[in-house]
Amino acid sequence: MAVKNDATVLAFEKKLVSSDGYLYGTTWNERSQKDKAIALKLNEKSVRGTISNRLKPAMQSDPLKLNAEVEKPNLQTVDACALGENQDTLKLYFTLKILGGVEKPSASNGPKFNESYPKVAQTYIEHEGFNELARRYATNIANGRYLWRNRVGAEKIEVIVDTGDGQTFIFSAKDFALNHFDSSNSDLQALANKIAEALCGRLPYLLISIEAYALIGTAQEVYPSEELVLDKGKGNKSKILYEVNGVAAMHSQKIGNALRTIDTWYPGCDNLETGIGPIAIEPYGAVTNLGKAFRTPKDKADFYTLFDRYAFGEALTDIEKHYVMAVLVRGGVFGQSGKD
Repeated sequence: MAVKNDATVLAFEKKLVSSDGYLYGTTWNERSQKDKAIALKLNEKSVRGTISNRLKPAMQSDPLKLNAEVEKPNLQTVDACALGENQDTLKLYFTLKILGGVEKPSASNGPKFNESYPKVAQTYIEHEGFNELARRYATNIANGRYLWRNRVGAEKIEVIVDTGDGQTFIFSAKDFALNHFDSSNSDLQALANKIAEALCGRLPYLLISIEAYALIGTAQEVYPSEELVLDKGKGNKSKILYEVNGVAAMHSQKIGNALRTIDTWYPGCDNLETGIGPIAIEPYGAVTNLGKAFRTPKDKADFYTLFDRYAFGEALTDIEKHYVMAVLVRGGVFGQSGKD
């Protein structure tokens, strides 16, 4: 019989809190000189594109209609961002706060849950210490995954992490893989230990600053976050990029998604035909750009199935425990209807 969670109101605050990421242009040889990093601005440009979308069958089979359609100008006004003519390196800067307290929901109205769950969470902290999750988060900091498209084609990538206690780590991002978390590095382990300490609540919090330098080439285009325009009919731009106080930037949500891309435990991850490598920690293993959920209730691999069992004392495998706790670190509202 399935476990019934009596908490209809249930929420957890996120424990990895990222700032927005700010983009600057500099040169590789001068990257250590902070005053040489210039904030990147967005540029608006209008372009005349061609019609390239899939046409209706009737139009495809009629050369006259096809020519008439293709001749129509596809006029667009878009935002763009690029390094300056004397800059060859992109700098991305953001801060990350790591918090403890995963054993305490921010809201919960289930008496049985409130009695059982804290004991389970405390046992995980004592036995596992968040070491596996912390190592994976640290790897994603070191490998520069949060650069996203800006990482592709970069000749060199250097990541500098300041932990706020006088200690600084410098990583060559390409030394760390994107498709697994088996890298062995003393600095990486030291960073992971600090993250684990904060997640376990042994520190009030940990606030680190991260600078990533990517050598991408002189005057090359860079890619801030793109804004989601809900009402495109009222705007005159077909692409709007994100900026903060005039500085090109990346959404904190996009950086957070990269940092929590640690799920290699979902069903079929090791299958060369269906697996796509690590995915972001999500309750249903959703990958929106593929339109696919890799963790489904049918497979009993989704968060809610595992969480309800785990929170009430049922045994899970180690990887199932890691996944459940990673979702709680992610945070969210996990309540349910009181009706059956």
